[in-house]
Amino acid sequence: MGSSLDYPPLGMQLLAVGLNHTTAPVSLREQLALAPDQLGKAVQAARVWFARQGSSGADEAAILSTCNRTELYAAHSLPHPLDASAQFLAHYHALNYAELRPHLYLLPQDDAVRHAFRVASGLDSMVLGEPQILGQMKDAVRTAEEAGGLGTYLHQLFQRSFAVAKEVRSTTEIGAHSVSMAAAAVRLSQRIFDRIADQNVLFIGAGEMIELCAAHFAAQNPKSITIANRTMERGEALATRYNGKAIRLADLSDSLHQFDIVISCTASTLPLIGLGLVERAIKTRRHRPVFMVDLAVPRDIEPEVARLDDVFLYTVDDLAQVVQTGMESRQAAVRQAEAIIENRVQSFMHWVGDRAMVPVIRDLHESSEALRLAELDRARKLLARGDDVDAVLEALSRGLTAKFLHGPQQALHHAQGDERARLAALLPQLFRGRR
Repeated sequence: MGSSLDYPPLGMQLLAVGLNHTTAPVSLREQLALAPDQLGKAVQAARVWFARQGSSGADEAAILSTCNRTELYAAHSLPHPLDASAQFLAHYHALNYAELRPHLYLLPQDDAVRHAFRVASGLDSMVLGEPQILGQMKDAVRTAEEAGGLGTYLHQLFQRSFAVAKEVRSTTEIGAHSVSMAAAAVRLSQRIFDRIADQNVLFIGAGEMIELCAAHFAAQNPKSITIANRTMERGEALATRYNGKAIRLADLSDSLHQFDIVISCTASTLPLIGLGLVERAIKTRRHRPVFMVDLAVPRDIEPEVARLDDVFLYTVDDLAQVVQTGMESRQAAVRQAEAIIENRVQSFMHWVGDRAMVPVIRDLHESSEALRLAELDRARKLLARGDDVDAVLEALSRGLTAKFLHGPQQALHHAQGDERARLAALLPQLFRGRR
């Protein structure tokens, strides 16, 4: 036998609760965003929250937090699991639940499974078919497992999500001809500057998104490329790849005015570039325009910067329209992907149904075994005192039959109306043995 997590209670509910780029603006998403090193603590807090609300204690939780979404995946046995999970998000982030609720999606059972499969496959992303989300989901699952948040339900859900994503990417063209966030940033900058080759480009951060952006801008042969990062070693490694230079984030205030294009994406919980800093830079530049893209959530650049006349500031949400180009040509791939996902959802829910029956079947076996042993013990005593073997066997068979039928007969006797009719139709099927 395994642990209590191996056999989830019959009342265990699987769900997904969260918000994304289609339901909430970046100003709200950044309030729920969690840095990678904060996820484990949040997962543990979710399990404690469910236990306090009266769940069984076998709760499972995992949290996915990216620029475009914050989602809680859970399995617990509360009577109103969706509300409890949504309220946890508000409570944990100290937000007003009534104000947060309209932006949340609350997805139970197969809807939660379908959503997880779509997210992993890139169908729910701002950039349709983008591959980064799969890696982010795998990291979130690894963190949840380390924090003790994964049990039978979520472990199986995510393993199947990864398998579905692989199937979708290998059998459809869902990612073909997609415009990435990095490519969209280049396109937008070309609306401001005729030639990227004449511009000095600054990248703030050295993560995966900045690497993608650096690759796209480097292809335009800009005048210079600079990487500003907290860790000089990592910044220098990225700068070397594109014949650029690295500076410390602390030196940004003295050098911001040198750059025509600024792309920022860090894990900072507070803005790195404030209104005052940009105002001083613009003054030093004698009001030459600056193109800025803030891909971070929470934001790296104070939103008030967008009010300045000579600054063109774009957030991840502003890039949405650009990255949607070519959607029509990919609709056939989307339909293929959705068909694959639907098939796999049904398969998973069948597995969930089977798992939910495990305790019932186990109890039936245990109670039947207890009845069998009681009758067998009685028969042995009768044989030991010398009773006729045929009479003992007859009594044994009649005793077993009577005891096995007692429960169903009592249920049928006490049932009323529609319930009695359902039992009357069901019981013959349950007791129809092979002849």
